[in-house]
Amino acid sequence: MNEQFITISGARQNNLQNLSLKLPLNKMTVITGVSGSGKSSLAFDTVYAEGQRRYVETFSSYARQFLQRMDKPKVDKIEGIPPAIAIDQTNPVRSSRSTVGTMTELNDHLKLLYARAAHLVCSRCGSKVNRDSPGSIAKQIEKNFGGQDITISFSVTVPHNFTSEEVKGFLQAQGYTRILREDGFSFDVIQDRIIVCATNRSRLIEDLEAALKNGNGKLSVYLCSGEKKQFSSGLNCPDCDISFKDPTPGLFSFNSPIGACETCRGFGRIIDFDIDLVIPDKNKSLQKGAVKPFQTESYKECQTELARFARRRGIPLDIPWKDLNHLQKEWVIEGEGEWDEGKWYGIRRFFKWLESKSYKMHIRVLLSRYRAYQICPVCDGARLKPEALLWRLGEKNLNIHELALLPISDALDFFKSLGLKSHCDEAAEMVLNEILTRLDYLVSVGLGYLTLDRQSRTLSGGEVQRINLTTALGTSLVNTLFILDEPSIGLHSRDIGRLIEVLHKLRDAGNTLLIVEHDPELIRA
Repeated sequence: MNEQFITISGARQNNLQNLSLKLPLNKMTVITGVSGSGKSSLAFDTVYAEGQRRYVETFSSYARQFLQRMDKPKVDKIEGIPPAIAIDQTNPVRSSRSTVGTMTELNDHLKLLYARAAHLVCSRCGSKVNRDSPGSIAKQIEKNFGGQDITISFSVTVPHNFTSEEVKGFLQAQGYTRILREDGFSFDVIQDRIIVCATNRSRLIEDLEAALKNGNGKLSVYLCSGEKKQFSSGLNCPDCDISFKDPTPGLFSFNSPIGACETCRGFGRIIDFDIDLVIPDKNKSLQKGAVKPFQTESYKECQTELARFARRRGIPLDIPWKDLNHLQKEWVIEGEGEWDEGKWYGIRRFFKWLESKSYKMHIRVLLSRYRAYQICPVCDGARLKPEALLWRLGEKNLNIHELALLPISDALDFFKSLGLKSHCDEAAEMVLNEILTRLDYLVSVGLGYLTLDRQSRTLSGGEVQRINLTTALGTSLVNTLFILDEPSIGLHSRDIGRLIEVLHKLRDAGNTLLIVEHDPELIRA
């Protein structure tokens, strides 16, 4: 079989001196040598630059204006080069929205899995919320109330453009003549009174179906003792009577307005005044100027008002700030009302008032002295809306944020032990398999200690390169040229073997690898 090559003739880029060679396709080739010998000039400035340039030229002129274009390298001729992807050690990410989860595309798969396979817990009582069907309700009734006489009812609300008597007439026309309770705004209509037994099972299910249909997905079951049990075919907690919406993938994404926390907008942090900057010296008393911004000439009136209102409240002015109790400190910071009401407005409202004047340069400078990033008080750093965190997965009941805080090696163990329920469809199984594959790749390249919530901008160059390598594996690209810059850097010697296995998988998928490397074990591979 004829072996195919990338043929390079007369390469003169940087310190290359009329170099000509052939690189085999669908193989792993390692370039090594002393510093300054032209390894990177050959791999990145010549081969990658030409492969990327040719790939970009296949797009229309309109599309090319949005893509980074590379200059043609100084080379006489390059033949047989496929589209090229460079995986180097630079970390171009500066946004705090980018995390390990978004870089590896695992977040996209997790939000799909949670939307399809997670279960809901009530925000108030913490109990599991299930959808009820006539069959499941009948099973619960037969299990818990067998042999008892029960009353099945549904609720009907009186529309604003109808009277109670008109609604009663409509119900009677449909055969519903027995009303269990009415208050002028709604009725509890009796569907049936029945004894729970095996011979009445079909009648029981018919009653439940009719009650759910007429009660807009809700019904009640009354026992002889007067105890009331509620059921719902929707996402409704029967004990708390709280309804929830069906989940969508966007609900579990902090980069989507559907799921992002409305306070921090998906960043997990907010900019607010820092009490340690506002009161830097805890040994000072309020009278001696503990509140630093109130000591300036522009805002000394605030210091006077603080002293006046503190005397009214009995707040001591002559003892150090650190010796005040919690309630006294909270009064100084939070205040007791608005300035217009003649009450102490507190440090928080003072800074809120300053923010309304932030169109002035000197106000922005003043605010910058006393503000700092703080964990969002609403989502507590989770970046998501509270309703997104109510959906849990597995026996450990982990929400998507708790899962993102696990080390990747622990997350892999969690998903391996996760048994999806029988009602989950084939799509959820496919998503789970993809998650397992990508997590396994990350562990294989020695990144099992990272968390999916780790910000990308805090990663080292070697970590970024190995993450990009696993992402390339996960995308299942073929007939592509991958150029890597010392992928073994920062790895323990025991992890080199696993890295080599990952590189071999990428090669065996039908790709060509060109690696700049010094590690003897990887060179021999």
